[in-house]
Amino acid sequence: MRLAVIGGGSWGSALTIVLAPRFQSIRQWIFEKDLASQIQETRENDVYLPGFKLPPNAAAGTSLGWALEEAEIVLGVMPSHHARRLYVDLLPHAKETMTFVSATKGIETGSLLRISQVMKTALAPRFTPRIAVLSGPTFAREVAQGEPAAVVVASEDSEVASQVQTAFSGPTFRLYTNQDTVGVEVAAALKNVIAIGAGVCRGLGLGNNTQAALITRGLAEITRLAIAMGGQPKTLAGLAGLGDLVLTCNGDLSRNRMVGIELAKGRTLAEILGSMSMVAEGVETCDAAIALGAEYGVDLPITNEMHAVLHQAKSPRQAIRDLMERSLKEE
Repeated sequence: MRLAVIGGGSWGSALTIVLAPRFQSIRQWIFEKDLASQIQETRENDVYLPGFKLPPNAAAGTSLGWALEEAEIVLGVMPSHHARRLYVDLLPHAKETMTFVSATKGIETGSLLRISQVMKTALAPRFTPRIAVLSGPTFAREVAQGEPAAVVVASEDSEVASQVQTAFSGPTFRLYTNQDTVGVEVAAALKNVIAIGAGVCRGLGLGNNTQAALITRGLAEITRLAIAMGGQPKTLAGLAGLGDLVLTCNGDLSRNRMVGIELAKGRTLAEILGSMSMVAEGVETCDAAIALGAEYGVDLPITNEMHAVLHQAKSPRQAIRDLMERSLKEE
């Protein structure tokens, strides 16, 4: 089989590396022309994933038509705010026989659509696409190193999920199938917001008790919203929910956690983002989460406080205090 990977960040490059043994060839689309040329020359993405060589059967380029040529599976690994544009741009090269897999974790600002919904609407003018979403507790560097990892592939069509499971699973990368795309995508997006809160706690010097409470209550509010939107509770207790939340809140490689740590140190959001080469999805997702909570009538106290810290210059310490002093209630 042949795979097209749309995205040149750390996760796109890590997936190219780990999936290479499973495919005859992989073509990775890169936005930046100089980066694509450098990867082809040195076989290494030294901007987003330094220290790892591109496998011999993988190539990098900047043409979507070239990337999709003869591909059976198209794997989208772009930031959420670029998803619609890229799926519209690749539409002339897409075929009805292709399977489209999203590994993007976020919600589209404005429309409040999940990325699988963005894909469906973008590709609908030509055909009804075969869509799956990929998520779970994974840091790009550890996946590229070959450390064992387990993820979920979800699709409303169980045959599509099984196809991707078979195509992607290998000795260090294990996939479980699921039909709950809503739960998987909501969990994937909102865990980044909670991770910012976890970083705030760490940056303030707060200990394990606080961290455990924030993760647990964060999972509770993500679950409330996912269920209100049609997701299943068991999804939130699995790899795409609890698993990814624990990783992103505790792991030193978490970009969203790092944002929270730096906010707690007194740096402004603009300063933090300006110093980062990669995207912290939780910053933009926070706005969408607030809007979704209002639309579905779901209380999201941690998300609300993180929104105030990110966008209203609220003191991180005051945000944590306000969470603790909310009216008492049953768990």
